[in-house]
Amino acid sequence: MPFSFVHYLQNKRIVLASGSQRRQEILSKLGLSFDVVPSKFPENLDKSNYTPFEYVIENATEKGLEVYGRLVQEDQEVDIVIAADTIVSIDGNILEKPKDTEDALRILKKLNGRSHQVYTGIALIYPLTEPVHPGYNIITFLEETEVIFRECSEEDFKVYVETGEPMDKAGAYGYQGLGSFFVEKINGCYYNVVGLPSKVFKELEKLVKDKEI
Repeated sequence: MPFSFVHYLQNKRIVLASGSQRRQEILSKLGLSFDVVPSKFPENLDKSNYTPFEYVIENATEKGLEVYGRLVQEDQEVDIVIAADTIVSIDGNILEKPKDTEDALRILKKLNGRSHQVYTGIALIYPLTEPVHPGYNIITFLEETEVIFRECSEEDFKVYVETGEPMDKAGAYGYQGLGSFFVEKINGCYYNVVGLPSKVFKELEKLVKDKEI
């Protein structure tokens, strides 16, 4: 266990407000122990009211608050909730998970041979030590990574869509899987493209050092 703050957090209840296997794998790599409580937030925000980075921050915040509030109502102990939302954006338009195979193919063709942005919004929610309304604090931040797709054929995309891999991925591709075939280059945090940027660990370390949790 290379980081002292990780050792400290072993005695804390960390809750990941996401059912994403990829996010769970990233947290596990650091050696953190955590519980998985997927958020029930419907993610029905009107995209037209937000910029891409505002949208992911708001989604992550709402996801985290839903889980935190539910645990508090159930009188469950929680030291910190980690919530995340990841989207792909191109030309200022938000691309989330495809609705069906036709939508997945449409998205991939839109990304073909071009640069796009992957945004992940993070919300860290933890109880205050003093009984002050609303009883918790929220830290939010954003990570942006540029991804450049190489030129691919429509047949390549069709074969990929048939694997089923893109159907639960923002932007209709998984960089950690077969989707990496389409990627020529990334500029920025690799883990952000997967769904949980490494900055999460820096923020957790800061909270521990500042004795916030």
